[in-house]
Amino acid sequence: MVLGKNWFDLGPVDSLKDPPLREVSVHGKPIALSYKDEKFGAVLGVCTHVGGPLGKGRLDGDYIVCPWHYWKFHRLTGSAQPGFEDKVSQYELKIENNRLFINTDPITKGHKSVHPPHPLARQIKREEGPIRVVGISTTIMDSKNPRYSTSDKLLEVAIDYAKNELSVQTMLIRLNDLKFRACEGFYSKSAFACTWPCSITQMDQTDQLSQVYEALIHWADVIIVATPIRWGAASSLYHKMIERMNCVQNQITINNRVLIQNKVASFIITGGQDNVQDVAGHMLGFFSELGFVFPPFPFIAHTRGWDAEDMESNIAHVAESDDLKDGAKDLVRRSIEMAKIVSKQHLSHEEIVKAGRKAQHLTTNEQPNNTS
Repeated sequence: MVLGKNWFDLGPVDSLKDPPLREVSVHGKPIALSYKDEKFGAVLGVCTHVGGPLGKGRLDGDYIVCPWHYWKFHRLTGSAQPGFEDKVSQYELKIENNRLFINTDPITKGHKSVHPPHPLARQIKREEGPIRVVGISTTIMDSKNPRYSTSDKLLEVAIDYAKNELSVQTMLIRLNDLKFRACEGFYSKSAFACTWPCSITQMDQTDQLSQVYEALIHWADVIIVATPIRWGAASSLYHKMIERMNCVQNQITINNRVLIQNKVASFIITGGQDNVQDVAGHMLGFFSELGFVFPPFPFIAHTRGWDAEDMESNIAHVAESDDLKDGAKDLVRRSIEMAKIVSKQHLSHEEIVKAGRKAQHLTTNEQPNNTS
């Protein structure tokens, strides 16, 4: 048998039936090859969304589910699921002498719909006006039965002082009031699967962490993050938030793009027991990786020591302490003064020379524009 020059031998038929979905390379191009109901299908293995490897996904009926963000394409036609216009190229297959061949020229061309950009994706531009301070409270509680939170109350003192005495614009965000999903580890699949804006925020319009992204990236000059200490660490809500901040740091890794520029971060840390310095060290390290700078003495803290189990006394101490309230006020003052300095000096830029931690495109299945 003589085949045309455009036919490529994929191998013995029986060896290609299991698993039902796989990625094969044809002249360096990734193909999603599937087998179901005694029929093979072949489509281009590059998702039109951000280039996920379709051949490494899974089958849901007759649809291939992209492993990165779960977009679906028909395994035979390459068309997206009903209601979506995107399409990946379809390829002709034939069996000769119990071997499977693919025509390297696609039957149909792929199509990527043009969608309006997410509001968070707009150009980052600091508008004219006074310094802007956002407080982020990470304490967690039953909102129907609220309790006194020492970290939250000191943050309120700082924000109120900034607004009423220092004449700056302020915003207070309580994570406990927001409904947002935990990070789903897209970065673990590929650095390029973790996108800006966050993949979850783009896919789920009900995800309210967009308020935090908006404040940190586009609005604030100063952020003050307040956390209680829980078993020697920051609160679970704090960690839930910062895991979702990987999309901000990851832009440096994959695009050498710094989203946080000329912004100041400081912290309020309280707990009935100790571990202030460890919690502060983690917070300083993480927010420095995002691009924030810090004022002198960038955090205030309060604990009563390892053997302090009389928590009602701890609450009373914080509520009545002028020293802690004055500390919160001076923390925001120092932060604002530092913000005035960095905003004039422009200490950071969108691009930065940073050794290491640079993601690499290793294969063509991470090239989202290759849709033919």
